[in-house]
Amino acid sequence: MNKPKIGISIGDINGIGPEIIIKALANPLMLKQCTPVIYGSVKVLNFHRSRTQLDSFSFKVLRSGAKIQDDKINLVSCWEDEAPIQLGQITEDGGKYAWQSLQQATQDLRAGRIDALLTAPIHKKAMQMAGFPYAGHTEYLAKELGGESLMMMVSGHMRIGLATHHIPLKEVTSTLSKSLLLRKIRLMDESLRRDFGREKPLIAVLGLNPHAGDEGLMGTEESDFIRPAIIELKKKNFLVMGPFPADSFFGSGQYTKFDGILAMYHDQGLIPFKSLSFGEGVNFTAGLPFIRTSPDHGTAFDIAGKNSADPASFRKALYLATDLVKRRRVWEEMHEKKRQEQEQEEPSSH
Repeated sequence: MNKPKIGISIGDINGIGPEIIIKALANPLMLKQCTPVIYGSVKVLNFHRSRTQLDSFSFKVLRSGAKIQDDKINLVSCWEDEAPIQLGQITEDGGKYAWQSLQQATQDLRAGRIDALLTAPIHKKAMQMAGFPYAGHTEYLAKELGGESLMMMVSGHMRIGLATHHIPLKEVTSTLSKSLLLRKIRLMDESLRRDFGREKPLIAVLGLNPHAGDEGLMGTEESDFIRPAIIELKKKNFLVMGPFPADSFFGSGQYTKFDGILAMYHDQGLIPFKSLSFGEGVNFTAGLPFIRTSPDHGTAFDIAGKNSADPASFRKALYLATDLVKRRRVWEEMHEKKRQEQEQEEPSSH
């Protein structure tokens, strides 16, 4: 198989994104796994390289549309102007250049020039200042690439999907519905099969209310639409269980028994995930026709430019993107072979 070409959007230039990119890719062994393609500018990378003191880190500069070089770190130059870097600051320029990088990388992903996208952290306020009309990467990529997205946090022993993403807590109940849960559970089931090799994935669904509603004493959402969605899918032979009370589910270690877990809202899934896997986790956008991963942390403005950022999560995101490209290739080849065999077995019509 050809080595996967992994596109990397540079994230907010005032944060730790460029630093963790440089630190992770400075290891020459990375080029044995994949061909990295960074979307940004020479000046920004050089600025952050000087801060990391990794002078051995080198890259090949490409103009937009130029041939990607195997066995090299590629940099697609997305802008020529001097990007003002204000380390640790929320600025319109930070959002503007992060958006330019993301746009170019997304275009190349859609065109097939790269095989997957790894996004370095953006700051949502800076993106908003630059006019970015989406809550985050996940929503932007779902709109640009098509398909319904499922935000999934992945570590060695956990895969937690979110039924709702970046919305205020007060809007969660009105956003949730039986139809939404049916779609999200199906997306998780498909991804666990295709991307993670789980032939018969076992999925846990968390309740929304304390104690999963406690038989209606603390809310009726479980009986109104969460449990009915689970029952409907069970009748269609999905291996799905719940709703589970979120606190005891993680506190008792039940989470280790499942291939996937669906949380109802952002913090319900992210708090236990980051408590158990911080620095080792990866944000994966399931449900899209393309692969996208990112580290499980933000821009970390408080340590930007101090050469203290840990690239471990970024490295994990790069490994996962590479593995997913290979797994999807195998999956697609296997299903194409099955399709051809079925066509040959069908009796010819006269």
